[in-house]
Amino acid sequence: MTRHLAGRFLQALLVMLVMSFLVYGLIGLMPGDPVELMAAGSPKMTPDDVARLKALYGVDRPLLERYWHWLSSAASGDLGYSRLTSQTVTAALAHPLSNTVALMATSLAVALLAAFPVGVIAALRQGRPLDHGLNLVAFAAISLPVFWLGLVLIILFAVGLAWLPASGVATVGGGGLVDRLRHLILPVAALAVASFGHYMRYMRAAMIGALRQDWIRTARAKGLSWAQVVLRHALRNALIPVVTILALDVGTLFSGVLVTETVFAYPGMGKLIYDAVMGNDYNLALAGLMLATGLTLAGSLLADLLYGLLDPRIRFR
Repeated sequence: MTRHLAGRFLQALLVMLVMSFLVYGLIGLMPGDPVELMAAGSPKMTPDDVARLKALYGVDRPLLERYWHWLSSAASGDLGYSRLTSQTVTAALAHPLSNTVALMATSLAVALLAAFPVGVIAALRQGRPLDHGLNLVAFAAISLPVFWLGLVLIILFAVGLAWLPASGVATVGGGGLVDRLRHLILPVAALAVASFGHYMRYMRAAMIGALRQDWIRTARAKGLSWAQVVLRHALRNALIPVVTILALDVGTLFSGVLVTETVFAYPGMGKLIYDAVMGNDYNLALAGLMLATGLTLAGSLLADLLYGLLDPRIRFR
């Protein structure tokens, strides 16, 4: 197990290295550079000022040389300076990252707590009216665009009923934990509804496959109750493919909250990465994208560990 984890860790480092080069190259090939954008917004800048700033930011050097300088600095913990936020990249990422983690973790927990039992119930009632009704709800959740659902929630609960705030993470000038939770309700609801349908369908399909296995009939023949067969045997095996989907969705969910954060004016990582890319803030954009890549790899590694816990027959060589 230790050798397997060490090998996976080395693979993750290699993937991170390749991804950093590709992302840095793609961002570097974008038209314009930070200094040109600064010069366009400040007519008083002279050509000498532009040349001095290009030398300061290193954009006058070849792409490979710039990448190597960034990589060596990042390896020592220095991610550079953000031009858009006028602070270090580490400081610029801290607040949006905490906001996105809170939004992502809460919405994922809500979606899973609803999708898992509903998927199991639908599998146990396969082909019956209850199964058809739950599938209809799941397909409706999948089909709803997140931006449209977010706007509907704002109009209904923030504008119409005035029960919940429409945007932000906290009330300006006050608010504690309860206030932050009230600001999370609408964006979490929008993200959770969008995720519920997918996970419910995955759970239903995996559970149906597990219930059709021969060892389910063997467990029943040994005298185990139907509840014991479902909860102790079928459910644990059905979770293995669902865990794989969850591991792959971690990075996607992390970088895919842009629409939700935009609709609810939520200052998180999705909006930050978008602003960094559009503003040619190389350091900030690269750090944000690499963080999303790292989360995807970490989710895949966590899935490997969970496989062994869910099914003792799985061994890593």
